[in-house]
Amino acid sequence: MLKSMIIAFSTYSKIPMPAVRWEEDSMRYSMCFFPFVGAVLGFFCVCLYKGLCFIGAGQNLTAAVLTALPLFFTGGIHMDGFLDTMDAKNSYKAKEEKLRILKDPHTGAFAVIHCALYLLLSFGLFSRINEKTILFVALGYVYSRILSGLSVVTLKKAKGDGMAASAANAANKTVKWVLVGELFLCIASFLSLDYLLGGIYVLVGMVCFLYYKNMAYRIFGGITGDLAGYFLQCCELAILAATVLTLLIAK
Repeated sequence: MLKSMIIAFSTYSKIPMPAVRWEEDSMRYSMCFFPFVGAVLGFFCVCLYKGLCFIGAGQNLTAAVLTALPLFFTGGIHMDGFLDTMDAKNSYKAKEEKLRILKDPHTGAFAVIHCALYLLLSFGLFSRINEKTILFVALGYVYSRILSGLSVVTLKKAKGDGMAASAANAANKTVKWVLVGELFLCIASFLSLDYLLGGIYVLVGMVCFLYYKNMAYRIFGGITGDLAGYFLQCCELAILAATVLTLLIAK
């Protein structure tokens, strides 16, 4: 299991990990540790927020650092999927051509535009976060990865190769039920922080998941690794937006 955790952190984060052989048994359970990556990211998020507030860094600098943190921490692997998906979605071409665009290493105009929009929105929303709501945002990093992992091991794949298909083929039923158990623990954590607000964030994540599934099936014929990254980014931004919206409504 230690090897599975190392593979998960090596794949989905930039945290230095010891070299291990990517054996089938180790890869089989790596998706179980995907939410752990989000937990470490959430921990850094809270620590950075509190540290920047302590030294009086100000809203703008704090928001900029928290916006950049996930990209530095993950190496941009999920943002890459988001950008590829935006290029493919906005091409308005046939499904086969959209799938080809997902694999194209070149960056299109729609990817650049939506990257700028995403980061701008993230910066603006982070500038409104407070000491209580940063905990929900941090927990959202875990929640989004649980749902993304569940999509990889349960939803129909658009193609037989690629990262999502490989992860799904390596996983077994145990992985799915471990992720379901982690999902219930995450939901319980949301509700324990605040019953009403936690329920809102859980609902936001579920709505994002349903949209992601329907969009992927309708446009691409199933999910891919890029689409799973797209969902994760959208889910995190939606939770951040819901956090700020509840703050504004409460005033």
